[in-house]
Amino acid sequence: MAKSILIVAGEPSGDLHAANLVKDLKALKTDIEFFGLGGKLCKAAGVDIGFDIKKLAVVGLVDVLKNIFTIGKVFKGILKRVDSRKTDLAILVDYPGFNLRLAKELARRGIPVIYYISPQIWAWGGDRINIMRKCVTKILVFFKFEEELYKKSGVDSEFVGNPLLETVKTTLSKDEVLKKYGLSKDSPVIALLPGSRTMEVKTLLKIMAGSAGIIAGELPGAQFVVAKYKNLPMPLYDEVLKDLPLDIRIVDGDAYNVLSVSDFAIVASGTATLETAIIGTPFVLTYRVGLVNYIAYKIVAKIKVLGLVNIIAGRVIIPEFLQYEATPERIARESLEILRNEPRRAAMTSELARVKSSLGTPCASQRAARAILPYLS
Repeated sequence: MAKSILIVAGEPSGDLHAANLVKDLKALKTDIEFFGLGGKLCKAAGVDIGFDIKKLAVVGLVDVLKNIFTIGKVFKGILKRVDSRKTDLAILVDYPGFNLRLAKELARRGIPVIYYISPQIWAWGGDRINIMRKCVTKILVFFKFEEELYKKSGVDSEFVGNPLLETVKTTLSKDEVLKKYGLSKDSPVIALLPGSRTMEVKTLLKIMAGSAGIIAGELPGAQFVVAKYKNLPMPLYDEVLKDLPLDIRIVDGDAYNVLSVSDFAIVASGTATLETAIIGTPFVLTYRVGLVNYIAYKIVAKIKVLGLVNIIAGRVIIPEFLQYEATPERIARESLEILRNEPRRAAMTSELARVKSSLGTPCASQRAARAILPYLS
C-alpha cells in the first residue's frame, strides 16, 4: 500500500524546494503519494494540491490579519484531508506562522513531522524552539549553524546543505547575456531585484528606481536592469517605472543571467540576497514594510541585521538599508561608493565567496530525501 505524505509549502520559494524534494523522494521510493498545500511547481511534481498558495503568500502582521479567514479555512481544510486518509508522514516547508501551528495538530494525531527549512528560531525567539522540541520529529536545515543551534536545544536536526546551490545557475555566457538584452560591456550594469511579492515591487522598485536616477546622474552611461519575478504581471512593473526619465530595462524571469553580468545590484531582503551571493555580485540590500508590521517586527526580532548573508557571515558584509533608512539617496550614495572603490568591491566579492562555500555542496534535496526515507519504512 502506498505511503501517504502531507506536504505544506505556503510561499513561492517553499514551493520550489518542496517540488524538488518530492521528485527526489519519488526517485528513491515509488510507492508514495503526496497531498497538501503548494503552488504550480508542487503540482507539476505530482502533489495533489488541495489548496493553492496564491492567497497565502503574505508578509507581516497586517497582511496576515487581512487574510485571516482565508488562512483559517485552508488550515481547517488541510486537517480535514489529513483526518480523512491514513497520513503516514508530514513534511512542513518553511512558512512558520502556519506550519508550527499545524505541527501541533499533527503531533496530537501521532503523525511524524519533518520540518524542511528552519523557522529561524535564531531571529524570532524561544517559543518556536519549544514547539519544535515537542512537535517535530526531525528538522532538515540549510545552514550549518542552525544544525548546531537546534541540537543544543534538544531538537533532532541535520544539515543537508542549501538547495540554492543547485538552482542558482547561469545558462548563457556574459557576451550572450549582454547581446540578448542590448547591454554594453563598456559601461557598468546595475541590477535591481525588488522582490517576489506584489507589495514588495510596489514599495521597493520605486525606491530602487529613485536610487538609479541619482546613480545615473553621477555615473554617466550606467545601465539598469530590473530582474522581474516571473510570476508577477508586467504591468505592475510598468506602472512603477512609467514616469521615470531613465531607461531601465525589464528582464522577465532571468535574474541569474542578469546578475552574472552586473557589476553591482540593489536587492530586496530575502532569498534573492543569498542567490546574489552565490552568483558573486556585490550588492546592497533594502527592505521596507508598513508601520504596524515594522513595530511588530521590532518587538519580536532578536537580531540586529536582516540579510541572510550577514547572518551567515556573523558580521555585516553587505550594507543594509531598512525601513526609514531605505531611501533613494542613502542607497545611491553607498552604491556609488562601492562602485567607485575597486578594492572594496573585490573584498565584498571575496566575502560572498566565503558565504557560498559555507552552504555545503550541491544535491541538498537528495540528501534531504535520503534523511526522510527511514521514516517511510
